Amino acid sequence: MGRFLLPVVAVVAMVIVLMIGLTRDPSKLPSPFIGQPAPEFDLPSLSNPDERVGSASYAGQMVLVNIWATWCVGCREEHAFLNELQRKGAIPIYGINWRDNRAEALRWLSEFGDPYVASGFDVDARVGIDWGAYGAPETFLVSADGIVLYKHLGPLNPHIWQNIFMPLIAAEGATR
Repeated sequence: MGRFLLPVVAVVAMVIVLMIGLTRDPSKLPSPFIGQPAPEFDLPSLSNPDERVGSASYAGQMVLVNIWATWCVGCREEHAFLNELQRKGAIPIYGINWRDNRAEALRWLSEFGDPYVASGFDVDARVGIDWGAYGAPETFLVSADGIVLYKHLGPLNPHIWQNIFMPLIAAEGATR
């Protein structure tokens, strides 16, 4: 009897763990950077490898840092909205072009529009890893003090912008 009880207990335990996991929203993976200084980085510019793009580029400003790539389906989905934010002057957006091909990324921006103040070219994914990126797109709201206020996994859209980002931006402005 004891020989059969152990496998049954193990299976029941696994089912419980899986059921708990299925109730969690995968877009809400926690970030250890929320409330912490944003990782510093310095990358070659996507558009000009002789220039640099990094955390020093946006020091003292509240910004979005958007990790994107041409191979990313969600990046294509959110791109028009990022262009809209840029046109409205809502907030400066800095890109980290992640694990991509420079020529394809430049062609993408030429074809679909360039919402970024600047994009760093993270071909080896080291900066993305430093930011804790699980994939693309990922968007970070960084305060003027360089603190990560929020991390969003997946495509950014008007609903998320209005209901999550705007209240955070307003609250940050109220504390200054």
